[in-house]
Amino acid sequence: MASSIDELTVDYTEEGTLVVKELDKEVLTKGAWSTIMFRYQDWDRKKEEYGPDKYTIRRYQKRGGEYMQKSKFNISSRDQAEKVIAALQKWLKD
Repeated sequence: MASSIDELTVDYTEEGTLVVKELDKEVLTKGAWSTIMFRYQDWDRKKEEYGPDKYTIRRYQKRGGEYMQKSKFNISSRDQAEKVIAALQKWLKD
């Protein structure tokens, strides 16, 4: 568990291999409920290399001094990320 936003990560190691590698993160909101967007890559065991960039938005609740993940939305491809961006830009113009 993490006690500060800076400690929150999507890095994940399995059997000594970093299978989810965080590339970047943006804190969207802070407080008792925090929202963070991460850019990451998954390890491809067959190719023995990291795959394309992926994105995830995660919500955390701070309870008892520790952040607990409550929800997440994964953006699985560049194409999907571009569609999310386009929809948001359209809505923000209205």
